[in-house]
Amino acid sequence: MSLGFEQAGFRIVAALDSDPIHLATYARNFPDTMALCADLSETHGHEILRQAGLRQGRIEVLFGGPPCQGFSLIGKRRKDDSRNGLIYHFARLVREVRPLYFVMENVEGLMRGGASDSLQSFVRRVERSGYKVVRPIRSLDASQFGVPQRRKRVFVIGYRKDLPALEYPRALPAGDGARNCPTVWDAIGDLPNVDDCQQLLAEDVYHGPLGQPSEYAGILRGETADDENRSHRRPRRLDGLTGYLRTVHSEKTVSRFAQTLPGSYEPVSRFYRLTKGGVAPTLRAGTGPGHGSFTAPRPIHPIYARCITVREAARLHSFPDWFRFHPTKWHGFREVGNSVPPLLARAVARSLIAHLT
Repeated sequence: MSLGFEQAGFRIVAALDSDPIHLATYARNFPDTMALCADLSETHGHEILRQAGLRQGRIEVLFGGPPCQGFSLIGKRRKDDSRNGLIYHFARLVREVRPLYFVMENVEGLMRGGASDSLQSFVRRVERSGYKVVRPIRSLDASQFGVPQRRKRVFVIGYRKDLPALEYPRALPAGDGARNCPTVWDAIGDLPNVDDCQQLLAEDVYHGPLGQPSEYAGILRGETADDENRSHRRPRRLDGLTGYLRTVHSEKTVSRFAQTLPGSYEPVSRFYRLTKGGVAPTLRAGTGPGHGSFTAPRPIHPIYARCITVREAARLHSFPDWFRFHPTKWHGFREVGNSVPPLLARAVARSLIAHLT
């Protein structure tokens, strides 16, 4: 979420995560932000403020996405998953840090079934701490905010009760051109076929020409102006395009992928084949070492008989090309799949900026 909030105009002072590998990736992309390796359930708000050199009540926004895989609609919905309780620790940090606003992002399953009880408990906790929550609580689909991916996530937006009420961001008009409704091909059509590059079996950096970009791809390449982007300008990477490590498929797998029609699922792997003129399904992250290290299904390229690369996934997520992920496919895809698309986070952040200014 940090990149989207920075693009909206916020200065990201501090960030925390419990995974040192992903925190190192974060620190590389946000060198001016203090990155803390900490467990949300064991971290006190006053300690965060002390390390960041801040005072209680002087932070505009506390935002984050505490993991709640036990509430996910995909996979096993386990009410006893220890990660489910992290939303309550987020509520505690709101009370301890006392920001003007807070934003909590989570899976859509948080609003359904028994998980909704946990959501209401979270709301009661922040309300007792002196905050109001924008109602009704809504899920937002990234595809309605300029991202070529169907990805629905719940956003709980709160504000200190002495402040004016907030509103959710409005979806972009569907008929306002390709920038509002980019397709899969708008996102990745200018990228080369990795199967033509033998060196990409051993390294994740592509050195070579790119194709003609769409407006969407031109913005992510840093070649087309994005007038709404208020983030720190990073230089265009002239040392190659990262996230391009190849996946070696067996001949049988390549044959099955080639026979799968775009817009359908390959019957054995159940991998979805992207369509050039459509949007991608939700890009998933898989699980970490503590929960089986399962790899999430990766979409099949709409033209080539292979899974998409980390960089292609990043394009479908609205990450700019300068943003670097872990060089391994497993960690790289987890970092993309666990993140909030920057353009979606930017839309939420802009709704807060409007009140702050």
